[in-house]
Amino acid sequence: MNENQEFEGGNQEPDDSAEEEQDEGHATEGAQAEDPQPELSELEQARNERNRMKDQLLRIAADFENFRKRSRREIEDTRQRAIEDTLREVLPVVDNLERAAQAARETTDVQALAEGVDMVLRGFEDIASRLGLLRVASIGERFDPALHDAMQQIETDEHPPGAIVAEIVPGYRIGEKLLRPAMVVVARPPSAASSAKQEGAESSGAEDDPPKADSE
Repeated sequence: MNENQEFEGGNQEPDDSAEEEQDEGHATEGAQAEDPQPELSELEQARNERNRMKDQLLRIAADFENFRKRSRREIEDTRQRAIEDTLREVLPVVDNLERAAQAARETTDVQALAEGVDMVLRGFEDIASRLGLLRVASIGERFDPALHDAMQQIETDEHPPGAIVAEIVPGYRIGEKLLRPAMVVVARPPSAASSAKQEGAESSGAEDDPPKADSE
């Protein structure tokens, strides 16, 4: 009996339930150990996205800084070229003025000197026309504060009030932009005191006239 029992016990298949339970325990422990892993992965992704966006912003900032420097250089180059072109146009006027000054020291012909200066002025007008420089109309025009600067007012009844009777310094504009206002003298109506004084002077002058002798 003992031998048979031992033989039967030796033929029994091993019970796998304990091993399965042990494996399930290990699996549960492994699952519990792997639970924080997705959180770390998401954090790492967020960090990578932050670094990517930071690099992108740095590249954009560098591109913008290069664009700003390039635009500044282009503006400065354009400004320098405009100055050079303008001076190149004006230099012939300076040359003619120097010739006129030399001629003034060597000649006594005032008329010839005046003609030479007029020629220089006509050359300047041609250059100004090519550059778009226009002279502001003043004498005989009505005073316009957008174009004229009143340096003086004169009482007169020979011109309508507000009319420009004299120009002290000419004004210029480029297209519609005013470069310099014209400095002018503007007419205004005589005051009552001035009119009375003028009438008194006229009547006094008439009384001072000697009487004419009667012709026989």
